Amino acid sequence: MRFRNRSACLLFIALLFALLPAPAVSQETSWEKETAAWREQHKAELLKPDGWLSLIGLEWLQPGDNSAGSAPDNKIHLPAGAAHLAIFHLEGETVTLNPPAGGFPPGFLVAGVPAEPQSLRAEANKDKVSPHLTIGTLNMYVIRREARFALRIKDSHSPAITGFHELKWFEPNPAFRVTARWIPYSPHKTITLATLIGTSYDQPVPGVAEFSLAGKTFRLEPVLEDPAAAKLFFILRDTTSATTTYGACRFLYTGFPTNGLDRPGELALDFNRLENPPCAYTPYSTCPLPPPGNRLPIPLPVGEQRYHN
Repeated sequence: MRFRNRSACLLFIALLFALLPAPAVSQETSWEKETAAWREQHKAELLKPDGWLSLIGLEWLQPGDNSAGSAPDNKIHLPAGAAHLAIFHLEGETVTLNPPAGGFPPGFLVAGVPAEPQSLRAEANKDKVSPHLTIGTLNMYVIRREARFALRIKDSHSPAITGFHELKWFEPNPAFRVTARWIPYSPHKTITLATLIGTSYDQPVPGVAEFSLAGKTFRLEPVLEDPAAAKLFFILRDTTSATTTYGACRFLYTGFPTNGLDRPGELALDFNRLENPPCAYTPYSTCPLPPPGNRLPIPLPVGEQRYHN
């Protein structure tokens, strides 16, 4: 009888442990795995042949002819390849690609097709529409910032890629996963974002995310960077920027709120996914700065730390 009672007691305890703690442990393990996978994906994006670590130059075009090539007599000096690659002619708001005296070199492609004289599309702060010019390991395209045009130059064998020294992260902390209240703006408002290079541009703001952290309530406004993508873009800074994180800002991308952009709902904010902007890795990017309302007076010791000390 005593044996049966003892066995029943042990069985009861085993069932209790099986029922109660397992889901919490499983959920935590799943979140940690998702966080680790996101970090690896973030690193992979940076290390792509045309990722931000491949960026080696940003050459502002001057009115008239801007010759490009590896020879020292070019206005735009390339690290390798043809001595005289091409001439970028800027007139007003039009950039035209012209051949050098000896013609375009073999293997020089525009949007995957052998280069020919042509106008190059470049829209303000919409770099994805610009055709890519490629030869060897180089990948170039024209960008526009307000009334200024520049040639952005990438190299799949850049020193930043070949000398990559891993990213630095805070330990994941579930306390910095919050559910925010989504308050839509009707109509959407527009804010002007300043950039590190002294330019500015307008972006739509569909609403504000209100959340509690450290016993206080805060608000953050995201911009809708790409209307075709179901993604919100938060540009923010916290007090760790003075010590352990990139000084200008960090980025946070999220999905849409539970009820869409135009109705009140909830929005998941996981600050463990704060990432550095491109300008944290290279001096040749043109990053936006956080709007005044997105400068938090508290530390967020999670996410990505400074890449360069």
